[in-house]
Amino acid sequence: MLRPLALVDDFDRLLPSLPDGWAEARLQLTVADDARCDRAAALLGPANPGRRGKSIRFGVAHRGGGLTPDAGRRLLRRLDAEKIAGDLQVVGTTESAPAEEERRHRPLREQWEEALAALPADWTDVYAEVRFSSTDYLERAALLIAPCNPARFGSRNALQFRCARTFGYGVSAEMAARCLERCDEERITGEVEVLRALSDTYPVATQGPVWYVGGRAV
Repeated sequence: MLRPLALVDDFDRLLPSLPDGWAEARLQLTVADDARCDRAAALLGPANPGRRGKSIRFGVAHRGGGLTPDAGRRLLRRLDAEKIAGDLQVVGTTESAPAEEERRHRPLREQWEEALAALPADWTDVYAEVRFSSTDYLERAALLIAPCNPARFGSRNALQFRCARTFGYGVSAEMAARCLERCDEERITGEVEVLRALSDTYPVATQGPVWYVGGRAV
């Protein structure tokens, strides 16, 4: 029996069932009401869907080009908002050989810990950057490292954040490491670099030093 709502919930249940290393998943939505098929296809338009009768097919990509899972989730949320019911199924997946970027880049947490180890023993404040190997990673990575309060400047495919060793403004080194590890767990690749570092600082009536990037205080 077709369920009246919760296509997003169905989508979230299907993703974990996909095989390890999946690159693209092909989904099929069978719309319950014939009269709503045209509207469902229109709402899924950004996914460039194919339609045959009551069935609408579209794909989401885990890496590389194509519609990201987050974007697919947003499209299905539109259907839920208009109470378009249907049955969502995975009808196929494709796998890809490890991308050159994944082979070249080491885990982000490992890079972070090595970058900190290279600093003077009395470092107190750091301004760091994570540059991602694909623009597809940026949106998801921003969510995974949200505890670091990351910022993005311009159109660069990178996020910056502050880290404080013992006190002052910025995430702790341990929390930053865990956030980057979460990216590693989802196979998000890139490069970590410490852009600025200060040692032996003692803030007085302030949360710490101020750096300026693009005319903005960070």
